[in-house]
Amino acid sequence: MNNRPIILASQSPRRSQLLREAGFQFTVQALDIDESFPEEMPVEEVAPWLAQKKAQAAAGLIRDREIVIAADSVVILDDVIYNKPVDRADAIRMLRRMSGRRHTVITGVCLLAKEQEKSFSGVTKVWFADLSDTEIEYYIDTCKPFDKAGSYGVQEWIGHCKITRIEGTFPNVMGLPVDLVYDALQSFR
Repeated sequence: MNNRPIILASQSPRRSQLLREAGFQFTVQALDIDESFPEEMPVEEVAPWLAQKKAQAAAGLIRDREIVIAADSVVILDDVIYNKPVDRADAIRMLRRMSGRRHTVITGVCLLAKEQEKSFSGVTKVWFADLSDTEIEYYIDTCKPFDKAGSYGVQEWIGHCKITRIEGTFPNVMGLPVDLVYDALQSFR
């Protein structure tokens, strides 16, 4: 494994959990940045663009051999990005739209050190079974997915009971393609 100090530039407890479970040692530096993006930007470019924006915002934290990891995840259905819901009604609307359908989760990642930058994306396709309004409301009221893109957490009830297929990696849907991060870190010496 790479022995350089790592800074995770993220407030996401799920990204911290994934890195910790994969055996990485790191510190967390949460940054508050504007997550807006150009309207004309193709939806598949948004997550890597935001990850790079977050990494650049953290560039001033880099000392000596440290590597910043920044990431952003988006849920895409019918060429529309489903971000974090603004309220319960928005979460219900999103899950109704995704019910019985396939959507795509793209997590953009940017690794940044003083001498090197590497950006990449994990792409995972996710299929939901049909969701009744009762199931949607139960999930939202029980798990409160208001801090999650697309209004759901794959590691929660909805992922265990209502996702029928995943093409790609589970950690990517959770917020970080750990396999790709591990591979990319090997190029930082």
